[in-house]
Amino acid sequence: MEAYFEYLREMLVKFFSDLGRFFYKWWVSPWEDVGGNFESYNAIFQQHVNDFHFVGWLFYIIFLIFFIALIGAIGFGLYILIRKYVRFYRIQKEKDDLIREIERLQYDLYIQLTEKEKILNLKTAYMGIKPADGSEEAKVIEEVNSRFPKLISVDQTYKDRNPAIAFKEGLSLEELCNSFRNYCASKETLYYTIDTIRQLFAGIATSKLIILEGISGTGKTSMATAIGKFFLFDSAIISVQPSWKDRSELLGYYNEFTKKFNESEFLKALYTTTYRKDLNVICLDEMNLARIEYYFAEFLSVMEIKETDKWLIDLIPSTEAGDPIHLEDGKLKIPQNVIFFGTANNDDSTFTISDKVYDRAISLFFDDKGRKFDCQEQEPMTVPYAQLVSLFEEAKKQNQISENMIEKFEQLDNFVIKKFKLAFGNRILKQIESFVPVYVGCGGNESDGYDFIFTNKILKKFESLNIAFLKDELKELDAYLDKLYGKGQFKLAHAKIESMLKNN
Repeated sequence: MEAYFEYLREMLVKFFSDLGRFFYKWWVSPWEDVGGNFESYNAIFQQHVNDFHFVGWLFYIIFLIFFIALIGAIGFGLYILIRKYVRFYRIQKEKDDLIREIERLQYDLYIQLTEKEKILNLKTAYMGIKPADGSEEAKVIEEVNSRFPKLISVDQTYKDRNPAIAFKEGLSLEELCNSFRNYCASKETLYYTIDTIRQLFAGIATSKLIILEGISGTGKTSMATAIGKFFLFDSAIISVQPSWKDRSELLGYYNEFTKKFNESEFLKALYTTTYRKDLNVICLDEMNLARIEYYFAEFLSVMEIKETDKWLIDLIPSTEAGDPIHLEDGKLKIPQNVIFFGTANNDDSTFTISDKVYDRAISLFFDDKGRKFDCQEQEPMTVPYAQLVSLFEEAKKQNQISENMIEKFEQLDNFVIKKFKLAFGNRILKQIESFVPVYVGCGGNESDGYDFIFTNKILKKFESLNIAFLKDELKELDAYLDKLYGKGQFKLAHAKIESMLKNN
């Protein structure tokens, strides 16, 4: 027995000794001569150093710097390559896992829908009758068989409804603004300044995209929710995800495996507005968690077309029997009564909103919680979208922009071009023609309307400039505003300029 254990000991010692020598020769042995090589380098240097003179030393220093930089560059390059490979491998693995999970869920959904259809068919066959049109069984079968089950359910919901809404007599824009503000305060405990409400409705008259941005907790999403409750039709709140990269994340996509369209909640909310006659709000919550110009690009482009009949979004190549009623040739027309809201936080976790988006939108900035104020109790109201449009058009006629303000704004434009190489652009001038008259119709004054547009459209572009080298020009602009419009005017612009000077 002792002989065996002695054998086992010697065997294990020999094995691990050989294993150690293997790794030593593999990893350490190739480097054993390096130390001696360094001595050889030094010997060569000592042999020739006395004959270097000035030029030789100069070239030696240059060579040494170059050699060290080369070694550092090789090391840094290897570090970058390894880092990129690790990141690529991790992303690819996560992507593969996600694709497998989506495929599994799609297959499960397909199986469930198939089973549901079989059960319904067995039920109707057992009863020996064909489901009557309009019955619950017929509705369910139609929904299951359709390529668009969610949109078909909307068709069924609104099939027998009368969407007409009577005009509210005596309603003015100023009364509408005051009513909404009082509703927010009395029913939702949300306190907004009257200027913010005026800017909101003037913005709705000007653009289909309203951006509510600022620090978290200042009532951005709450405003989008409150306006839906005020008009008695809840706003659709769509949470934007950081992974959104194209329109399929927003609208959904056609699944070739299940032969059905994977409809998003955004698409269902948009389709619902085709049946309604009031103002409908779809809010993209935290819209800059992903790049807006990626997933919302098609909407930004379509809404630039003058002919609203061409505001079409492609969903599928062609329409088939059983598809939603308001789908024509596989396209969905964006209704005029829909307004897109987007909330945006300004922090390190979000993307910067590009000028392309800002130019097409009206942006309201929230930098503080509202101050509580006393107000009358205000109930919600039903107002047809057609009446809102009528109020906007009436305001444009009654509050036409004065020639004096146009001339001053052109002078301001020339000053900004000369000092900052920035121009207002035709789109901004066109927005002024809508925003300012409606803002005045809401109870504001013309100068404040121009102030809002100048601050939110022009001064916002200054954030991309190097303000540290433009402080003198900004101070000149600050003084020029007083000279052009008088002291006490353009308060938003003065505050924005002061903030830029202080932070740079």
